[in-house]
Amino acid sequence: MAGKMPFGLKIAILNREFRKRLDEKASAMGLTAVQLRVLGSVSRLEAAGNAEIHQNDLERLERVTHPAMTKLLQRLESKGFIRCEPSAADRRYKRVVCTEQSSGIHRLILEQDDEVLSELCAGLTPEEKETFLRLTDQVLRNAGSD
Repeated sequence: MAGKMPFGLKIAILNREFRKRLDEKASAMGLTAVQLRVLGSVSRLEAAGNAEIHQNDLERLERVTHPAMTKLLQRLESKGFIRCEPSAADRRYKRVVCTEQSSGIHRLILEQDDEVLSELCAGLTPEEKETFLRLTDQVLRNAGSD
């Protein structure tokens, strides 16, 4: 049956299943998968040595609107995962900082992502899984995503 499905439907089903499984893992931390992904981005950027992370950086990275990111950050701050504080470089902006509770969380998120990918790739050989990832990277490049 899956072979006869339109490609767009296959991608939509995989996306929903991937998100559902990540949501289950995120909910154990009191977060949604989207909140966890944004938190992971902040953590990853901090670990990469970014001096300041601003809301507009996260909007571009996550490809979400300003109002949506504002709500996401407010929820993460109210749950104690981040702090929004005035930027030292430009007082018009607030910088986003992980709290002690979430510092380095990007490593946990990568582990969870790998777990879900392994679950969904069950039955594939390591070589098939690597080919799948390589082909997915090429399709993303063709789509204009980095």
